[in-house]
Amino acid sequence: MVLLDTTEGRPIEERSNNIVLRLAESAAEVRAAQALRYRIFYRDMAAKPSAEVAALERDFDEFDDYCDHLLMLDQSLGGGPESVIGTYRLMRREAAARCGRFYSADEYDISKLLDHPGEILELGRSCIDPDYRKGWAMQLLWKGIVAYVMTYDVELMFGCASLPGTDPQALALPLSYLYRHHLAPEDLRPRAVASRYQAMDLAQEEDILPRQALREMPPLIKGYLRLGGYVGDGAVVDHEFGTTDVCVVVQMASVTGKYRRHYIGDEVKRAGEAPVETLPASGDQPATGGQDDG
Repeated sequence: MVLLDTTEGRPIEERSNNIVLRLAESAAEVRAAQALRYRIFYRDMAAKPSAEVAALERDFDEFDDYCDHLLMLDQSLGGGPESVIGTYRLMRREAAARCGRFYSADEYDISKLLDHPGEILELGRSCIDPDYRKGWAMQLLWKGIVAYVMTYDVELMFGCASLPGTDPQALALPLSYLYRHHLAPEDLRPRAVASRYQAMDLAQEEDILPRQALREMPPLIKGYLRLGGYVGDGAVVDHEFGTTDVCVVVQMASVTGKYRRHYIGDEVKRAGEAPVETLPASGDQPATGGQDDG
């Protein structure tokens, strides 16, 4: 876990008025992120806490100590952990090796991703305080992720993303749409572990209406799709979090045009290099997010 003591060498530092985006710099800030996750996942959503999680009112697990924690802070709320209003959990290959595995491996066979020779990054536990759940907030988080990706030369991003509810048949339209239109290439395709595998191809072709499917899709998953993301084979029902999960994979080299210009182009300009294309003035941003890896 990267806990920096000073501003020197920060891989991420984004500012917009009172809002600051950076990695957690203290254990207290990590605990604040866990407390935010608890409020969103367990109070506002359908997750069922263990006795220990409920007693501490923090969403935590064994992976937190090995991850970097991307934080969004509102400095108008104070200068300490109380200012944490958004978070994303980031885990690179080296951290997963120290931990023993990636989180996603509990639900998916990710061996094809592990075999990729370049750096890989698992994204998870994304949430934003409801009072700040606007397009600009998720845009700022994505800018931070891109800065992190460029710092560590990440080539693949992946993670479990959630649809609300535990009845796959009720989610037949979005699951079938994802399977038919956004299935990952064979050489990068995660597959749900056999004991938890739930087929996604649940609807007839003529019943898969893309516009309706996208309307039913959680905003965070739509954001990944806009970046050119794919999904693995099979969904996983997570009864603890009250969700049905899919595994999303994004190849950074394949990030779709305008989003590559918007995020990666901006980072290139900051590095003092000439961008290939100018930053577009597009209002179509990746959507606001909630839980993405229950």
